[in-house]
Amino acid sequence: MSLLELSQRPAGDSTPGLTATRHLAILDELRAPYGRSDAGSADGQWAALSGPDPRRALLWFTGPGGELAAGWSLGSMRIWGHVASEADMTALMDSLEGQWDREAPVVDPAGAVRSWVWRSPRGGTILPFDPDEVVANLRTERYLRFEQRRVGSRRARARRTYYAIRPLLPRTVQIALRRGYSRVQARSTFPRWPVEPTLHDLTELVLQRAADAAAEPLPYLASWPRGHSWALVLTHDVETGVGRDAIETVRAVEESAGYRSAWNLVPERYAVPDRVVEHLQAVGCEVGVHGLRHDGRDLESLDTRLPAMQQWGRRWGAVGFRSPATHRAWDLMPQLGFAYDSSYPDTDPYEPMPGGCCSWLPFFNRGMVELPVTMTQDHTVFVILRRDDSLWREKVEFLRARGGMALVLVHPDYVLEGDRLDAYARLLDAFRDDPEMWTPLPREVADWWRRRAATSLRLLDGAWRPVGPGADEVAVAFAHPATTTGVVAGSSTNERGEETHLHLADGPGRVECV
Repeated sequence: MSLLELSQRPAGDSTPGLTATRHLAILDELRAPYGRSDAGSADGQWAALSGPDPRRALLWFTGPGGELAAGWSLGSMRIWGHVASEADMTALMDSLEGQWDREAPVVDPAGAVRSWVWRSPRGGTILPFDPDEVVANLRTERYLRFEQRRVGSRRARARRTYYAIRPLLPRTVQIALRRGYSRVQARSTFPRWPVEPTLHDLTELVLQRAADAAAEPLPYLASWPRGHSWALVLTHDVETGVGRDAIETVRAVEESAGYRSAWNLVPERYAVPDRVVEHLQAVGCEVGVHGLRHDGRDLESLDTRLPAMQQWGRRWGAVGFRSPATHRAWDLMPQLGFAYDSSYPDTDPYEPMPGGCCSWLPFFNRGMVELPVTMTQDHTVFVILRRDDSLWREKVEFLRARGGMALVLVHPDYVLEGDRLDAYARLLDAFRDDPEMWTPLPREVADWWRRRAATSLRLLDGAWRPVGPGADEVAVAFAHPATTTGVVAGSSTNERGEETHLHLADGPGRVECV
């Protein structure tokens, strides 16, 4: 029995006629309904999502085998993961019926075509890689291991040397060195800064091609509660006693514009009176734990420090954590025991740990919700790069257009200098009247993401209805099958300076919310 025949087994009444031979995590996270075939795939290396017409199926490579792509390009997207070899593709094509045509090349950094996305005239798609593997490699920053193999470790050694001698240097010297090194960091090719769209472009591509397979609009759950199309989340890391004493000055600016925020405190670096925490919570703000001493040693000393950090968390009623200097380790973060973490940037080459999870939406790391910092930190904008607040506003506009989360990180320790507080006020004022903006606290985002994940879609009385803890809040969205072909979905430049284009049928699909 062929792969497509397996994927066509009856799926039940709660799916839009879609059946898969393997779970597709991208669709699971969107809560898009589909069934699973009871039988496994005899093809081994390939999985399929198929509807009534197998020629419209979505097929993707699952390995084992293939070639390891380290930043290969599919149009504007970067692929980090295993790509089917020519032999793998030949074996698959020999097993399929009907016409299949090359649609878009997968190109390595030298400009050589290494594989292809294939398309059938009836709307089927073959992806020569596993989209779930690519997304996982981005979120976990596993791609950094591939990148280090490719570009070498010179930058990493320079970074380690700087942070080893940093405590011995006057602050003016530290800043001068950071500014100089920022020119080296700016040469990083991935993740692109200030925006890296690969993860979300790939998610939208898979969603639209799944709608093609269904041959009808495919329902899924929108990212934000009904009535909201994006989110603006305000957070602060209070690094010193100076920052603690400036909390009310910064908070007054937010309060006057109608916002609330979260304040991450360091319990063993400066005194944190209970009255400070109680006051912040009384006025509707949130308090989180920002490490224990802000010395960059929390994760490497987790066994000895974690009990104290958790004790402070319980004392403050804190459910969120952010690591000082955004130090992070994928396997360690869930062990912290907090409901959410916010230590990952979406993309940031200028941090002590450069990189990023490439996501402007929350996601899960086992049972912990991760809330990425998606806005360039104030210290980086004003001190290291010496830019103005237009950098902030442009990023928010981008995230608003893409339905993302603009999670801001401002330090009261530095923001009172010069006109930085005025710049922050301008940012808040620019979007305060947007009726589609949601302005939750981080803990509210994490709670929402859990409710959304526990909510599913069911076909009831001929309509798709949400069922579960978020049923009264979620918006049901629909991805529509492609209706046009030959639209340029993106472009990129390889390392030889040559521009490549991705011609995908209809690009990301049209989406509507109800």
